Amino acid sequence: MASLRDQLGGLVYSTEKGNTCLSCREPLESCRCDTDSEQARIAALDGIVRIRRETSGRKGKGVTTISGIPLTTAELKDLAKALKKRCGTGGAVKEGIIEIQGDHRDSLRQELTARGYQVKLAGG
Repeated sequence: MASLRDQLGGLVYSTEKGNTCLSCREPLESCRCDTDSEQARIAALDGIVRIRRETSGRKGKGVTTISGIPLTTAELKDLAKALKKRCGTGGAVKEGIIEIQGDHRDSLRQELTARGYQVKLAGG
C-alpha cells in the first residue's frame, strides 16, 4: 500500500495544463477515466436485466433495484425517470443500478419487457 505522502503528492494543478485528473494525471479536458470505466461496466454485463426487491441497509424500507441494463449513465437516468413516472414514485441511479422506491417488480418487468430487454426476477 502506498504511503500517505505518495497518495497526496500528485499534481493537481499546472499553469500549463490547468486542472489534472487524479487517476491518469492528464488534463481534465483529455481525461478518459470516466468513459473507460463506463465502457468496462457495460462490457461486463451478460444481457439479462435483473429486478430484485431489497431492504438491507435502508431501515426496513423496500426498494426495487434494476441491474444489468447495458446503457450509459445518461441513458440510465432517462430510463429511470420514465420508470419512476410509470410507478408514480421516487428513485435514483447509483453505480449503474436503478433504485425505485417500493415494491414495483411486476409493473417494471412489464415495462422493461415491452422495451425489448430480457428480464429476470431475482431474489425474494
